[in-house]
Amino acid sequence: MTNPPPNPLADREQRLALFQMWFSDTIPHSKALGIKIIDARRGFASMRLEWREELVGNPETGVLAGGPLTALLDGCCGMSVATLLKEPKPFATLDLRIDYVKPATPGQAVIAEAECYRITHSVAFTRAFAHHGDAKDPIAAAAGTFMLGTKGEVTRPQSIGREAMGLEIKP
Repeated sequence: MTNPPPNPLADREQRLALFQMWFSDTIPHSKALGIKIIDARRGFASMRLEWREELVGNPETGVLAGGPLTALLDGCCGMSVATLLKEPKPFATLDLRIDYVKPATPGQAVIAEAECYRITHSVAFTRAFAHHGDAKDPIAAAAGTFMLGTKGEVTRPQSIGREAMGLEIKP
């Protein structure tokens, strides 16, 4: 009898590298934004978006545009859902509400932290905050729902995860 392959999700560094690959390096928009994974554990995810001039919405103020912040929060919420899946399967954002509390400070990175607080057979529920280092002083707050088991094949990032976890992949 052979031993099962080690679970890369058990080791923090391997887990972060895996989620970096899944959610930032293989998703073109996330990669273009330069989103970095800070933390990923059961029901929780955290990402970082560095301030860059090309992400600014208003050159006069230097404030980040809403689009990159939306992508950051959406990706972070989605990653919190992925940490709870027993096996990789397609899922998609069903609804994402973002309340912009205040402008991001020019020149500062934005951190997103998301929690998947409930998951059912077909829908996952998340909440998140974007901030500069203090979640009690948010730039934005988000609430998202994700539809699980959407039509289609398992995406490439999820397939990479199956390989890394030693799971069988159907061609």
